[in-house]
Amino acid sequence: MFEKLKKHWGVDGFNLMLILITFAFGGSLCGYTARKLLLLINIEKGFIWILVYLFTATIIWPFAVLLVSVPFGQFNFFKGYLNKIKNRIGGQKLPKRSVAIFASGAGSNAEKIIQQMEIAEKAGKGSFKVSLIVCNKPTAGVLSIAANHQIDTLLLEKEQFLNEDGYATELTSRGIEFIVLAGFLWKIPATLIKAFPNNIINIHPALLPKYGGKGMYGDKVHQAVIAAGEKESGISIHYVDEIYDHGNIIFQAKCTVDQNDTPATLAKKIHQLEHQHYPEVIEKLLQMRNSR
Repeated sequence: MFEKLKKHWGVDGFNLMLILITFAFGGSLCGYTARKLLLLINIEKGFIWILVYLFTATIIWPFAVLLVSVPFGQFNFFKGYLNKIKNRIGGQKLPKRSVAIFASGAGSNAEKIIQQMEIAEKAGKGSFKVSLIVCNKPTAGVLSIAANHQIDTLLLEKEQFLNEDGYATELTSRGIEFIVLAGFLWKIPATLIKAFPNNIINIHPALLPKYGGKGMYGDKVHQAVIAAGEKESGISIHYVDEIYDHGNIIFQAKCTVDQNDTPATLAKKIHQLEHQHYPEVIEKLLQMRNSR
């Protein structure tokens, strides 16, 4: 249950504990305050008392939870949580998450993600919008994909990205809420991870924790898998932290490694898994976050 809640709310174990504590203390404060108010009204306990108590507690609960959330550092979470409840009650559509895709190459995964967004949008079920393509190579094919879909682009300068603020200020000013790495080869700096906690995900072309870490990308991964005599490989979609390929795993899918497989043929199998699953996982993950 707790693992499902962590994925549903997009938080780590520590923050999940603080959220649950806030719910508990907020509920207790709400009940205590409602009882005290009813003493002032002096209503005899009975059916009417219960109705008035429930109505009063319902009105007080949002304020009680927000108040308790402050010392536990969960104010932003509960502010968003209550806004979503208000939107549902009012019949308003939930706002789409503004996503930036980071890519360094041809951008085949980025294109599949954009297509998923467009399909969901046409069906009236879209949970995110790809607002920005971020790239570190001016000749990368992903920039042409961005132009074809009329999506803004941001070309990174290495010094500012790695040694300054990681473009966190720029991304925040553009309204970016979630970052998807799709074949992006630079290590994400701690400043950017801190600015987007549990809001950066990556896809790795192997079954982590095996065959991950610094220097393990592209054909190097497939060569290592084949050299080790593995019978299967696959993809791992995971949250990004300060260590290469280390964050909590969200989803994995497998494929067989045949005796006659080469890095090129294995790469083809992996690409099929990436294109099949990455867009769907992003859509489902952001749908869950929008509903929390």
